[in-house]
Amino acid sequence: MRIMTLPCDGIGPEIMAATLEVVEAANKKFDLGLSFHEEESGFTSLKNHGITLREDVLTRARTEFDGVILGTQSHMDYPPVAEGGRNVSAGFRIGLDLYANVRPARSRDFLPNKASGMDLVIMREATEGFYPDRNMFKGVGEMMPDPDMALSVRKITRHGSMRICREAFKLAMQRKKKVAAIHKANSFLMTDGLFLECFREVAKEFPEVQTEELIVDAFAALLVRKPQAYDVVVATNFYGDILSDLASELSGSLGLAGSINANAETGLCCAQAQHGSAPDIAGKNVANPTSLILSAAMMLTWLGEQRGVQKLMDAGNAIAAAVDKALDDPAKRTRDIGGSVNTDQFGRFVAEAISAA
Repeated sequence: MRIMTLPCDGIGPEIMAATLEVVEAANKKFDLGLSFHEEESGFTSLKNHGITLREDVLTRARTEFDGVILGTQSHMDYPPVAEGGRNVSAGFRIGLDLYANVRPARSRDFLPNKASGMDLVIMREATEGFYPDRNMFKGVGEMMPDPDMALSVRKITRHGSMRICREAFKLAMQRKKKVAAIHKANSFLMTDGLFLECFREVAKEFPEVQTEELIVDAFAALLVRKPQAYDVVVATNFYGDILSDLASELSGSLGLAGSINANAETGLCCAQAQHGSAPDIAGKNVANPTSLILSAAMMLTWLGEQRGVQKLMDAGNAIAAAVDKALDDPAKRTRDIGGSVNTDQFGRFVAEAISAA
């Protein structure tokens, strides 16, 4: 199996190196036959190729590779799109049609957290919604008719809503058989109304699954009050983005949250940390690589499930277990969660735990 890696910007190269050390340990332990190929993206690609994400990279990721591990990007600092500043993350999600952004949030008893007992997964639609770089066929969905007015267009489709809801229900069948749909249909009558219509239609296919419909602002409060009550949460792009960051921070740290972008129909999957590029600590070897490590583990597990390959699933589960083993030891924690361990050291601890298991 071939894996494309893109370190990208900020702390991306550091956490990518730690992640690949861990994945390589699992590769050897479980005889996965993985090979890795690095591609330039972000500012490095902008400097060398005049654009942050080349179209041929997406084409090769789609046709020549089994999975992608994407580092962090400094999108806010990129030049305009016309000058080569393409959103790398959105480029992969749209270019590979990776509509399901799967974001788990789990509290660990041995780490400080603000949401005891939370163990949920947010299924976020990732290819449409309020994001202006992915809701128009041509141009972008944001415009300024005059210097004092800014407008933004939101796109919600039946196709996009049906498939993310179906993936949420399929996941719920593997978990506690509960799905909560997040919306603001009391205000967005047509867009969120369409999303809820699709949710209810898909629910008919899964009569065993308990459903709940929650207004987004109320759910944000309930997530703080009783996080343990939720299992699978499905949401449109914008809501899912915000709520998943909230859930991960409540679980202990945004740096502890894995994430994949996937398409069940094509079998394509991209591992990507939930957090940003943290340019203020880039190059200092102090970033927590847990999120990207767990994202790579999720990718292996997902690919194993899709292809029926048990050793890929075993490898993904082993990485997740090794991360927990390292985090359980205060002497092996990174600075953001009260320790003093460097980025590369943490990756080494996790890799050693895999090899020793």
